[in-house]
Amino acid sequence: MSTMGDGTRAVRAGLPEPQQFEPTLPGPVFAAHFHLSGEPVGPYTYGRDTNPTWTHLERAIGELEAPGEEVGTMVFASGMAAITAVLLSQVRSGDTVVLPDDGYQALPLVREQLAAYGVAVRTAPTGGDAQLALLEGAKLLWIESPSNPGLDVCDIRRLVEAAHAAGALVAVDNTLATPIGQRPLELGADFSVASDTKGMTGHGDILLGHVTCRDPRLTADVRRWRKVVGAIPGPMEAWLAHRSLATLQLRVDRQCSTALALAEALAKRPEVTGLRYPGLPTDPSHVTAARQMRRFGSVVSFELADRESAERFLAGLRLVDDATSFGGVRSTAERRGRWGGDAVAEGFIRFSVGAEDPEDLLADVEQALHAASRAA
Repeated sequence: MSTMGDGTRAVRAGLPEPQQFEPTLPGPVFAAHFHLSGEPVGPYTYGRDTNPTWTHLERAIGELEAPGEEVGTMVFASGMAAITAVLLSQVRSGDTVVLPDDGYQALPLVREQLAAYGVAVRTAPTGGDAQLALLEGAKLLWIESPSNPGLDVCDIRRLVEAAHAAGALVAVDNTLATPIGQRPLELGADFSVASDTKGMTGHGDILLGHVTCRDPRLTADVRRWRKVVGAIPGPMEAWLAHRSLATLQLRVDRQCSTALALAEALAKRPEVTGLRYPGLPTDPSHVTAARQMRRFGSVVSFELADRESAERFLAGLRLVDDATSFGGVRSTAERRGRWGGDAVAEGFIRFSVGAEDPEDLLADVEQALHAASRAA
């Protein structure tokens, strides 16, 4: 499937060989155990270890992450389960990990846990490839590019080469881009990790995560960690995720084109500052992003004057849900500072563009901005 287009690949990924009178995508397998006589050498023995529904989904994700290659993919109950599986399967007390200090909100919690286990943690911003200065003696480098919620971008190839030269493994959180926007393994990373709760499944109705590796040893490490911890997805969630992958290219292309149009419109508004979108030619990260990304994602971030202005804007939106998370077919936006933990201004907005008609969505944003400004 390496020569197929993204849409064809997404539609066909992970499907089993056709069987007469059987469905194209078999339904979810609900089983805690399987018939098992004699020695346990078959592919399916116990539901915490393997499940046929996972197998189809994992093959599908692997085909999207690294078309035409043999890779190992493991699905997890959530993005955080996937993130911690990589970190905690690879590092030990006395090791050093390099994290971004502007990444996903839960990373500070991970940092605290690593420190409690005796792991040294160094942090630097994503922008400017600042993590390069911290690699000496590190066991693992964690990259998040574009970063969430600030949308900074780093040169993944450059960081990977430097990390490998220093003896460190590299994991890339690719949640925002998805594999059809950016392929970390092609950029040299050892692990591609994502919360599939977001753009990969795109409907805001399941929690899921995955890890993909080229190295069979690293794959075995992560798979063993999943078995030990039991951070497994249910078969229904896995089946829903696989079904949702078929529309990945359609969803992401619509979201990315509208996100660019939204960024262009916001750039003309005097009350909007701090606008970030990697696909915008004037964005500070655009040149780097264009070298390594094939699509720039569905998220646009910007600032309004203060908390009150942001909340008036959000309250005025009619087609956009005031909700967290991103990457769904229904647009969402939130004042990110309400959670704490992110170094953002009180008026900072993270806006996730959905699949609505672009003219409708942009009109809604314009009227909400106008109403918020008028009420000030």
